[in-house]
Amino acid sequence: MTDAPPVQRERIYLSAPDVGSREEELVSEAIRSGWIAPLGPMVDEFERQMAERCGRRHAVALSSGTAALHLSLLNVGAAAGTVVVVPTMTFAATANAVVYTGAEPVFVDCDPLTGNLDAQLLDEALTTLQGEGADVVAVVPVDLMGRCVDYTRITPVCDQHGIPVISDAAEAVGASHAGRPAGSFGLAAAVSFNGNKIMTTSGGGMVLTDDASFADRVRYLSTQARQPTVHYEHTEIGYNYRLSNVLAALGLAQLERLDAMISRRRALREQYARVFAGVEGVRIFQRDGDEADNCWLSAVLVDPAAAGWEVDDLRLALTQRDIESRPLWKPMHQQPVFAGARSVLNGAADQLFATGLTLPSGSALTPAQCEQVLTVVDDFLEARH
Repeated sequence: MTDAPPVQRERIYLSAPDVGSREEELVSEAIRSGWIAPLGPMVDEFERQMAERCGRRHAVALSSGTAALHLSLLNVGAAAGTVVVVPTMTFAATANAVVYTGAEPVFVDCDPLTGNLDAQLLDEALTTLQGEGADVVAVVPVDLMGRCVDYTRITPVCDQHGIPVISDAAEAVGASHAGRPAGSFGLAAAVSFNGNKIMTTSGGGMVLTDDASFADRVRYLSTQARQPTVHYEHTEIGYNYRLSNVLAALGLAQLERLDAMISRRRALREQYARVFAGVEGVRIFQRDGDEADNCWLSAVLVDPAAAGWEVDDLRLALTQRDIESRPLWKPMHQQPVFAGARSVLNGAADQLFATGLTLPSGSALTPAQCEQVLTVVDDFLEARH
């Protein structure tokens, strides 16, 4: 008698793309139109609708959120010999875009409750840098995990120092702060439509701004900096950064469904809150005051002394059941590639990285998958209890 084959489980991902019949319909329409190369009517419409949704006058659709940051930073003069201030608590793309320009990234720590850029620490960092004669050309706040930065405090600090804000809203489409949508803050904002984001175009991003000349410059640089001549004429280096018409069609369908996808992510966060309610030493990260968030990712913070277990214990329990989870962003000042970079720290990002774990949060999760994740978490907690 042979052993029965092992049960094959479908892997549950942290934030898989949520696509359906409407996306298929609009992508097919784009293909049938013949506009399958970069640019086209779907791109134009996607830019128009995103600008309207985000409260901006202009939008430029690009190949990634990183491209949006890169071109925005070039627009404000980021180059060798200049400094750009970014949070240490972020994904590497924020800092990488600074390095692409030749500028020096200087990392500033976060508020321990939200994980977003600490306004007081930012003020101290800018005062020190400018006192030393550094040419600080931009501050790039990051709307972490769907929670907008406290722009009510951050913007006046930057204004006082005479430094433009380039908002990294890659993770926050659909969120808001003080009644204004993510993407509406700063001289310009960068958003991302990567495959794991709240809405996706497979890959893609966008620059949002109220400044027409800023948008025009981004368009120019993103299409290889081609001069308006009948032949190919180039007077400076450009980039191949524009979004395709087919992917813009995908984005239009996603934008139609954005609010519903946010609602499903919020409902899952509330389910996690119920499972962890009353568990000593554990809290849902960013849940306090999250009414305006998009709940892109839900995470727990674990105090091992109070809980009696480490956050990695939960991660391993989920991994054993083929359920993806992940620590919060490893701070940039801890990354080997940025060893030696200047940082202004208070220890908050280090603590969040050491004690935080993001859980499956996608709107595409089926009820059965949600139940499976919650059961594994519940069983883990019961065993530790």
